[in-house]
Amino acid sequence: MKYVVLADGQTVVVEIDGEQVTVDGRPFRATLEPLAGTPLRYLLLDSRPMTMLIERQSAGRWAVSLAGERSEVEVLDERSQHIRSLAGSGEQRRSADVLKAPMPGMVLRVQARAGDMVEAGAGLVVLEAMKMENELKAAGSARVKTVRVGPGEAVEKGQVLLEFEDAP
Repeated sequence: MKYVVLADGQTVVVEIDGEQVTVDGRPFRATLEPLAGTPLRYLLLDSRPMTMLIERQSAGRWAVSLAGERSEVEVLDERSQHIRSLAGSGEQRRSADVLKAPMPGMVLRVQARAGDMVEAGAGLVVLEAMKMENELKAAGSARVKTVRVGPGEAVEKGQVLLEFEDAP
């Protein structure tokens, strides 16, 4: 399984195949085991033991403490990373005047209305594709100008879902 890990302003690609882990192209042998009854994990990385505190913050977001250093990390699988690249990460400035469907699917919910001010990362539309719910988020601050879809509507890849105008 391939993941993209965002930590401290850096992006790292991690591939896991059993005990074989590749981090940005460098292979390691690794095991990660929970220490019963605690949020601690025991990591054995190429015969080097480490104990770390791992706390779930939200879906895909974790706080990791190792040797007294705490980092906030976000872990995305390949599919989530691809969707984010198409729909906007919520961490980049808005560069488009529209939100387009990154894939064909069914609109489950529209979480914004015309006239709403939205901030980066705000949920806008939830699409169902391949029996998975995908929340499309605002890439930056803006005002919703027009909502072009509604719940229950089938959409095609690239179809405009929302239009934006610059925030006042």
